[in-house]
Amino acid sequence: VLDVLSLDYHETLMAAAGRQAEENLWKTVREQRGKYIAVVEGSIPMKDGGAYCCIGGRSALDIAREVCGNAFATIAAGTCAASGGIPAAGPNPTGAVGVKDAVPGATVLNLPGCPLNPDNLTATVVHYLTFGTLPDTDSRGRPLFAYGKRIHDNCERRPHFDAGQYVERWGDEAHRSGHCLYKMGCKGPETYHNCPIQRYNGKTSWPVGAGHGCIGCSEANFWDTMSPFYGRLPSVPGFGIELTADRIGAGLAVATAAAFAGHGVISGLRTGRDSEGKKEE
Repeated sequence: VLDVLSLDYHETLMAAAGRQAEENLWKTVREQRGKYIAVVEGSIPMKDGGAYCCIGGRSALDIAREVCGNAFATIAAGTCAASGGIPAAGPNPTGAVGVKDAVPGATVLNLPGCPLNPDNLTATVVHYLTFGTLPDTDSRGRPLFAYGKRIHDNCERRPHFDAGQYVERWGDEAHRSGHCLYKMGCKGPETYHNCPIQRYNGKTSWPVGAGHGCIGCSEANFWDTMSPFYGRLPSVPGFGIELTADRIGAGLAVATAAAFAGHGVISGLRTGRDSEGKKEE
């Protein structure tokens, strides 16, 4: 890998520190202008001239403008770098934003997720090393291989949704049996990510697989738009495994929103049967 990849600057991995580390960064920017890929973690504070985050005597805003502005491309690693993340939640006192908003002219590929799945970063880098181009993205700058489908479309609990089998209370029989978490606030129907496929911790598990609903962490402004996290979605813009973020954004699935919400209502009207089909006493 090191024959084709050079990691010139990373705060925690490089041996250098302080001024020596910063000099290495700026040397790369000067000598490899337009040839390097910058990977940015964390949101960028804009308020008060970017005074709320400074490194080596310079604001993160100033650094991002120079480093990302001169890069071949920038990978925004994680939701904070992609769209501001939790620091950007209202009232957003520091004016935190994602890289694209801080450096509008930069070429930015967003890899949201809190945390970012390292498989998606690795796949993006390998794609560039193999083909010399960045992967295809949706309108939000997210690679389609990782964010082209909703979590709901690939969820292991989807058959239970289709069958109207929902968890009604934490710890109930349906919860222990792995039934759908939609009524418990799962935001999978509105979240685009490959969590069900790639998973975390060496592909051993992921939040829904562990019994907790998705909180939509890979979507912009999720802290404000997806909360309350344990509240059921008031409506869902369509469903079906063929839908993509761009098509929903274009309003092509509006007509199916009522059908999705109605699915939960209809299942609730079933004749008092529990998730195993037995008559309740």
